[in-house]
Amino acid sequence: MAMFSNVLVVLDPTVDQQKALNRALELARKQPCKLTAFLSIYDFSYEMTTMLSGDERESMRQAVIHDRELWVSELISDARYQGIDIELKVVWHNRPFEAIVHAVLEHGYDLVIKGTHNHDILKSMIFTPTDWHILRKCPCAVLLVKEHEWPDNGNIIAAVNAGSEQEHHQSLNQRVITTATAMAEVLKGQVHLVNAFPGTPVNIAIEIPEFNPQQYNSAMRDHHENAVEQLAKQFEMTEQHTHVLEGMPEDIIPLLATELDAEMVVIGTIGRTGLSAAIIGNTAEHLIDQLDCDVLALKPANFVCPLAKS
Repeated sequence: MAMFSNVLVVLDPTVDQQKALNRALELARKQPCKLTAFLSIYDFSYEMTTMLSGDERESMRQAVIHDRELWVSELISDARYQGIDIELKVVWHNRPFEAIVHAVLEHGYDLVIKGTHNHDILKSMIFTPTDWHILRKCPCAVLLVKEHEWPDNGNIIAAVNAGSEQEHHQSLNQRVITTATAMAEVLKGQVHLVNAFPGTPVNIAIEIPEFNPQQYNSAMRDHHENAVEQLAKQFEMTEQHTHVLEGMPEDIIPLLATELDAEMVVIGTIGRTGLSAAIIGNTAEHLIDQLDCDVLALKPANFVCPLAKS
């Protein structure tokens, strides 16, 4: 059974190398799936042409869409010739992330594949990048593609929050490991389970004289190691493939990914939006810029897309 069967592939008209399409075609060659090459386009100048009627503006938009459809057809022609099931979809929308999420809601895609690049930190504080919007709001799995190849016998990291006793975290841990294991079968790779735990809070150590940081750290480590051990047993993973490390996930996971030369990190994201996202942040978003391998982000089973019609 295919891990993903209905895949939306986001194209980027500003670059020559279509990383997402190349990765999607590689996936389709390894497991059967249907691909849709997707392009969202918009030109504000067409909306500002007040001298033209609404019908004339619509005609101009359709002409641009048709031109882009020809471009996409050329991109996917070799894949079609090779027998890969791939169609194209070009839409006119001024917010690419909304176009992508609405396409997922309408057509039931189970995976979105999109190329990504480093995001300017200052700009990210003012304008939320498209990739972040997709991670927060897309109801299906999202694969953000980097430069790292998918070699046979490569390493796939399943990043979990094993120490949490909250049901949605435990459920997401199960989903992350299950998906990582399935992807490892498709890619002929090995799964490594990683769990980061926080160190001693500095302010507590300062403000409470009787607080014992060594004892706290030891208790915290034991708690997370026991939780990871239980998860590993469920999925028959060896101790050599489990890693419990002190630090923040956005620091620990990239270090381990580099050490293992990982080809993919599978992580859960609860899709935090609004003020909580701005203040607390989302681990998956912070990871994108620090990894040179793909990031596969998964939502909880009960996730409700904020763009879905009520």
